[in-house]
Amino acid sequence: MALATDKIERMPIWAWAAPLAAAALVAAKLGHVVPADAMPVLALAAVFLFATVFAAVHHAEVVAIRVGEPFGSILLAVAVTVIEVALIVSVMLSAGPGSDAVARDTVYSAVMIVLTGVVGLCLMLGGARHHEQTFQVQGASAALGVLGVLATIALVLPNFALANPGPFYTPIQLIIVGLSSLALYGVFVFVQTVRHLDYFLVPDGSGPAEPAHRVPSNRITALSAVLLLLALACVVLLAKTLSPALDRAVANAGLPVTVVGVVIASLVLLPEGISAIRAAHGNQIQVSLNLALGSALASIGLTIPVVAVLSVVLAQPLTLGLAPKEMVLLTLTLFSSTLTLATGRTTVLQGAVHLVIFAVFLLLTFVP
Repeated sequence: MALATDKIERMPIWAWAAPLAAAALVAAKLGHVVPADAMPVLALAAVFLFATVFAAVHHAEVVAIRVGEPFGSILLAVAVTVIEVALIVSVMLSAGPGSDAVARDTVYSAVMIVLTGVVGLCLMLGGARHHEQTFQVQGASAALGVLGVLATIALVLPNFALANPGPFYTPIQLIIVGLSSLALYGVFVFVQTVRHLDYFLVPDGSGPAEPAHRVPSNRITALSAVLLLLALACVVLLAKTLSPALDRAVANAGLPVTVVGVVIASLVLLPEGISAIRAAHGNQIQVSLNLALGSALASIGLTIPVVAVLSVVLAQPLTLGLAPKEMVLLTLTLFSSTLTLATGRTTVLQGAVHLVIFAVFLLLTFVP
């Protein structure tokens, strides 16, 4: 994360209005001023949740720029993880159909959305406008290698563990897998931000350099820190309010329960996904891949450990193993991504390949 000496003295209106509006709605709900289950209230809560997620990511980025690396990347990842875990746990505690598998469905959806949807759009739009784009193979390969290991350990191996037959880990296995995932993610962050930072910088002659981030003032940083805490608290409380309604909506529509995981992953990944697509369109494919792969790594590397601990503490069942067709699709995605990121050059053809896999993922999710 590059820094400059300019000061950020203004905050977008939506960045402070969304958390404050969400907090007002939460206060009205807790004070029984409005009926919590009324459709207008639920619709307003959904809108505020969507906006507050964007605001939380914005404030986390502002504070991250101020504190610098590697703490900035860690802070941003933790903020996004809090949002994702809040949404997952709210569904788990609702005890609705498929609640024990929502963590698996969300993490799997996050990996698939990033590697096929977000990366596919980045390569397609970037290639269509700039023909060919280049990036650092070392950084992309490192991120994909870590992502593949974490996804396999968390989503595939539970199907083959013998201590607890089925798509489950025993409590001790859950704890060890969670700690291993957290440790591997921590090593990756260290490599990305300290030891081998040059692997993740824009290569010379490949397009415009990554624009330096302006350092926010102390006033803006303090305000963003307060609003970040408020936004995260509102996300947690709004998620608790909306999770039963989301379960009912999916069931009433006759959709598979795995759709809930897709909805959660899409909401969490949307801010960083939009930034990645914009970077690719502006001929900054290195920045785009850093954002996309980093968000997927945070989703699985931090979410699985937290959810694993909560599952053990709360004695909640946690289904992690994927069904056969999802394992095949995950394998195809990792294989295709390896080929795409092995050359350091991207074109529209690679983007088309990823988007076709993304379309199949959506098809098998909504029409299994």
